[in-house]
Amino acid sequence: MSMIKAKSQDAIKALEVVSSLQKRFVEKLDNLSKNLGESKKFEEVTWLRDAGIHGGGNRYEARDKKLFNTASVNVSQVHYDEDESKKLQSASALSTIIHPKNPNVPSIHIHISLTCLRNAGSYWRIMADLNPSITNEEDKKIFDESIKDLAKDTYEEGIKQGEKYFFIPALNRHRGISHFYLENFKTDDKQKDFDFALDFGKGIIDTYINIIENAFKRRETFTNEDIAKQLDYHTLYLFQVLTLDRGTTSGLLVHNQNDVGIMGSLPSFINKDLLKSWQNNVQEEQKELVLNLANVIDDNGKVDTKIKEKLANTVREFYKKYPKALANQASGNVIPTTVSNHKE
Repeated sequence: MSMIKAKSQDAIKALEVVSSLQKRFVEKLDNLSKNLGESKKFEEVTWLRDAGIHGGGNRYEARDKKLFNTASVNVSQVHYDEDESKKLQSASALSTIIHPKNPNVPSIHIHISLTCLRNAGSYWRIMADLNPSITNEEDKKIFDESIKDLAKDTYEEGIKQGEKYFFIPALNRHRGISHFYLENFKTDDKQKDFDFALDFGKGIIDTYINIIENAFKRRETFTNEDIAKQLDYHTLYLFQVLTLDRGTTSGLLVHNQNDVGIMGSLPSFINKDLLKSWQNNVQEEQKELVLNLANVIDDNGKVDTKIKEKLANTVREFYKKYPKALANQASGNVIPTTVSNHKE
């Protein structure tokens, strides 16, 4: 069964925006694989929401093991055009994380989405953050300057919310070195907002490709110490995503039909002992979550498809058991009502 697409004009336009960004990013990543890697294109995987009745999505996953640890470029559109009891009419999103194999080449996370509420308008969520295992100041400068240029008059607000959202209180540090996040973004000019989302996405994709292409060419060698640093940073990345990231948790609580896709941001290996040790840093109610997450992962720290499914269920069951613990999750200045939007 194929995916039934949303009917509203805003949802149709939003899907065009995020799909065009997905195409742009995948083509550029495929070119990197052709020129610098194993010449293996990203492979498409599709999923359906309620057998396609309420939408679904596709993701392109990296198959080039020379260049990428894990990498996924996801587009989804969930909608309830026929169900007027739902607060949500549609949600269209691009969500992507690229983890290069070389520890001296930075990861990136980008999220651009439009949420349309029934009889209550629409708003954008726009995020971009650079996540190196080993910080390179030149990369940071290029990324920061690009964000400032693309964000225009939203720059200060986006940086402020990004610094807040990606801070990890338990470890007293951030995930990543450059963070931009606009939540509930909208102006009086709807077309201008569409243009902003598209231009921001295109610009940050091109900036990242430029950064990693240069890094792949100039930083070909790395040491065992570099690999160890990457493993520890990937552990921190998984820790932040599974204990703090509100978007990830909301997606898992809304449905279980795309768990592997939602877990697409996770690196392929982590330091299990390090993750387990962090249960001593979190608030009391989260100790159980961290311990359960660590116990799901094999002693070798591998995070494959089966482990991702187990991690998704672990997070879902924890917050069903302790719904008040959601208050400890990350947020910008506004806490999105993602889960309640899907309810009657």
